[in-house]
Amino acid sequence: MATRSPTGAKRTAATLSPQADQTAGQEGAVVTRNPAALRAGTQARLENAVLQLFSTHDFHEVSLIDVARAANVSLQTIYKYFGSKEALVYGMLDVMLGRLAERMIDHLQGIDDVRERLRKTLWVTLDYMDKHPAVMLLLFTAVPVSRHRNIGIYESPELMTAFLGVFKDGQSRGVLNNQVSSKILLDIFMGIIGRVVLMHIVRKERRLLIDQFDVLFNIIWRAMSAD
Repeated sequence: MATRSPTGAKRTAATLSPQADQTAGQEGAVVTRNPAALRAGTQARLENAVLQLFSTHDFHEVSLIDVARAANVSLQTIYKYFGSKEALVYGMLDVMLGRLAERMIDHLQGIDDVRERLRKTLWVTLDYMDKHPAVMLLLFTAVPVSRHRNIGIYESPELMTAFLGVFKDGQSRGVLNNQVSSKILLDIFMGIIGRVVLMHIVRKERRLLIDQFDVLFNIIWRAMSAD
């Protein structure tokens, strides 16, 4: 299932996984590690299976056989295109989070006001998480924090440039706190959002996060603003 990249080009799981290569995989399969070659329907079924299985079970409880059965694909196909359970989860998360990243970047462009750009970004994030809570649960329960950088979108130069650009611009204008680095401001922004969203899901809150948008944004803004 292809999605647009932040630069407007078609973006697929191939851009989110290790560079295509060929190595010997388990059960004699050849690992190409090129998910872009997967048929759209196959990738969609794998994405749904990964999301459902790994967001409702501990990582070690789910086998690739379980995924293959749930997705109605062969085990050899998974080994061929991903090589391991970890690579499969990273690749599918990259596709899912890539859709959010694209929307975030779109909302960061065309607006000059720093506060409004961050408001738009928060709104897009909360709206996405309200609609796709299993993605966030998968990210924090199936992938150790030390492995988040294995998810390609975390290394996206377009996303990082756009995000850090907002914070650097805000600091240069005297709008955002300039006593810390722009990277720390990014960590504060994403850290608060991540914790709020995760605990919202864990507590099984019924009220949508987007309904609390204004209050949440004011809390985050006060934490980062120069005032």
